[in-house]
Amino acid sequence: MKAERKDRSTHLFAAAIFISAFLLFQVQPLISKAILPWFGGAPGVWTTCLLFFQSVLFGGYAYAHLLTRWVPMRGQVILHSLLICMAVLLLSILPDPSWKPAPHDDPTLRILALLAVTVGLPYFLLSATGPLLQRWFSVAYPGQSPYRLYAVSNAGSLIALLSYPFVFEPALNMNFQAKFWSIGFCIYVCLSVICGIKLCSTKQSAPVLEVQHSEKNRRRPRRFVSWFLLAMIASSTLLAITNTVCQDVAVIPFLWVIPLSLYLLSFILCFDSDRWYRRAGNAVITCGLVAVLCWTLMFQASDSLLVQVGLHFAVLFFICMMCHGEISRQRPDTAHLTSYYLTMSAGGACGGLFVALAAPMMFPDFWELHVCLLAAAVCALRVIFDDGRWFQLRIGGALPANAASIVLIVLVSTLFIEAVVSYREAVSMTRNFYGVLKVEVDPVEKATILRHGQIIHGLQLRSFGGWNRPTTYYARRTGVGQAIELLQSKKRSVRIGLVGLGAGTLAAYGRDGDVLRFYEINEDVIEQAESHFSFLSSTPATVEMIKGDARLSLDSERPQQFDLLVLDAFSGDAVPAHLLTREAFSIYLNHMADGAIIAVHISNLYFDLRPVVEGVADEHNLHSIAVQVPDIRPPVDPSSEWILLASDLSTLAATPAFHSVSAPQSKKVLWTDSFSNLFQILR
Repeated sequence: MKAERKDRSTHLFAAAIFISAFLLFQVQPLISKAILPWFGGAPGVWTTCLLFFQSVLFGGYAYAHLLTRWVPMRGQVILHSLLICMAVLLLSILPDPSWKPAPHDDPTLRILALLAVTVGLPYFLLSATGPLLQRWFSVAYPGQSPYRLYAVSNAGSLIALLSYPFVFEPALNMNFQAKFWSIGFCIYVCLSVICGIKLCSTKQSAPVLEVQHSEKNRRRPRRFVSWFLLAMIASSTLLAITNTVCQDVAVIPFLWVIPLSLYLLSFILCFDSDRWYRRAGNAVITCGLVAVLCWTLMFQASDSLLVQVGLHFAVLFFICMMCHGEISRQRPDTAHLTSYYLTMSAGGACGGLFVALAAPMMFPDFWELHVCLLAAAVCALRVIFDDGRWFQLRIGGALPANAASIVLIVLVSTLFIEAVVSYREAVSMTRNFYGVLKVEVDPVEKATILRHGQIIHGLQLRSFGGWNRPTTYYARRTGVGQAIELLQSKKRSVRIGLVGLGAGTLAAYGRDGDVLRFYEINEDVIEQAESHFSFLSSTPATVEMIKGDARLSLDSERPQQFDLLVLDAFSGDAVPAHLLTREAFSIYLNHMADGAIIAVHISNLYFDLRPVVEGVADEHNLHSIAVQVPDIRPPVDPSSEWILLASDLSTLAATPAFHSVSAPQSKKVLWTDSFSNLFQILR
C-alpha cells in the first residue's frame, strides 16, 4: 500500500513537469502569432521571441539552481508557491493593443518589452519547474533517477508544439487559446503546490547543500565549457535554419514549430536512453548532410520546396542529436543537476543572442548559418576521431577519414568565401530586423537590381530611354500595369495606395496630378530606393511615404479614398499571410473610393495564393480576375501573376485582360488572423 502511494506521488511530479513544459511551449507560438501582424510579419519576430524565451529559460534555471542550493527545503516550497500564486493573480497572456509599435520604435526592443510584461513572470516560473521539481524528486525519492523526468518534460514540450498548428490554431481563436492556456496554468499551480506539500512531508527540510567527492561529481571547468558550447551550437543552428526557411517560404507557426519540435525531439531521445544516440554513426550522417546542404546552397541544386526544407530540417535534427547526445553522455550525478541544466540553458540563451542580436550587427547577410555549419562540422569530426576505432573498422583506415574531413571543411569554407565575394561584388548590402537587401548591377541587361533575400524586388534599366520603364512584375502588360492604365484613362488624376515599396518601380506610371502613397515598414528599403534608383525622384506624381506597418497605418488613418490599392509586400519569397486575411481586407475596404480596384501580387515559386485571395474576395462580396503573363525577357520582363478585385464587375470588365483570363477557381480558402494553412495552397 505504501509503495502504491509512493508511485502515485511520483506520478504527481511527472504530471506537474509535463503540464509546465506543455504550457511553456504552447504559449510561444500563441503570443508570437498574436503580435506578428504588428511587426510586418517579419521572420525576425519569431527569432526575437525565441531570444526572449531562451533568456527567460536561463533565468528560470538560475532561480532553480540558487533556490535549491541556498534555501532550506521548506523555504523553497513556500517561496515558489507564493510566486506561482502571484503569477495567477497577474495573469494576462494576450498583449493590450497599446503595445502596437510606432513607426520609429525599435522592433526588437518593443517585442522584448511586450513579452516581459505579458508572459514574463509565468514563463519564468514555468521555466524553473523542470530542474526545480527534478531536484525535489531526487530528494524525496533518493533511489530513483530524475533524468527520466527531463524526457517527460521534453515530451510535454513536443506535444504542445505539434498540437498548436494542427489542433489549437485551427479550432480556437486567439482569445479561447489564451483562456485554455490560463486554465492550464491554474492546474499547474495546484500540482506544484501538492508536490511541495509531498516533499515537506518527507521531513527532509535541511538545506540542500551537498558535497560529493566521487570522480564523476568533481567540477571540471572543461565539462562546463563543453555543455555550454554544445548547447549554443544546437540553439544557434535552430534559429539560423528557422530564419532561412521563413525568409523563403512564410512566417507562420507551422514553420516555427517543426524545427523547434525536431530540436526538442533530440532532447527526448538523448535523455530517455543512451541507446538512441550512436556517436560516430550520427556524426558521419551529420557530416554528410552538412556537405550536401553546402553544395545545394552554393549551386542552387534544387528548386523543390520539399527537398530544400527537408534538407535544412534534416541537418538541424542530426546536429541537435549530436550536440544533445554529447551533453547527455556527460551528465553529472544529481548533486550538480541544477548547475548542469543552468549551463545548458546559458548556452541556449547565448545561441539566441548570437543569431537575434549579434549576427545582424556582425554580418551583412545570413552568415550565421555558415558559422553554425562550420562549428557543427568541426564538432562532428571531433566525435568521429574520438571514436576512431569504430570509424577505422567501418570505413577502412585513417586515410578515408582524413580525406572526408578535408572535403567537408573545404565545402563549408568555400560556401563562406562565396558569400564574402558576393558581398564585395554588391553595390550595397544592408541587413536589419526585416531581412537582407542587396543592390547589384547586371552587366548583361545594364540594369540595377534590388534583391530581398534571393528574390528580385525591383530592376531599373540604365540604357537610354529605358530608365523610366516599368519592369519585372510591374510591366505594362501585367495585372497591376493594366489596372493603372485603365484608371488613368478614366480620370485626370488617380490616388494610389501601395503596400510595399521595393525599388519604387510603380512610380514610373505616375502623372502630374496623381498621388502615390507608399507604405513601407523597412527604412532600409526606402534608403536603397532613393539612393540607387530614380523612379521616385523622376516621377511627376506626388509621392507620399508612410513609414511603418501598412496594416497598422491604414487602421489608424482616416479613409484615403484610393482608386487603386496595390498589395505587394513579400519579404524575400515569403507569403505575407497577415496581409491576406479577412481582417486585413476589412481595413483595406475602408479606404477605397467608388469604382476602385485592389491589385494583389501573388507570384510565388511554391504556393498558389489565388484560392486565398478569391476566398477573401467572396467573404467581402468582391469580384475578381486573375492576370497571369508568361516569361518574355527575364529578369526585365518575367512571368507574373496578379489578382484584381473590385466591388463592381463592370470595373474589371473594362481591363484588356478581362476576356482572356481564366475563370475564378472552385477551390477557395479563407485565411483569418487566427488561422492560415499553407498546405492548402502548396503547388
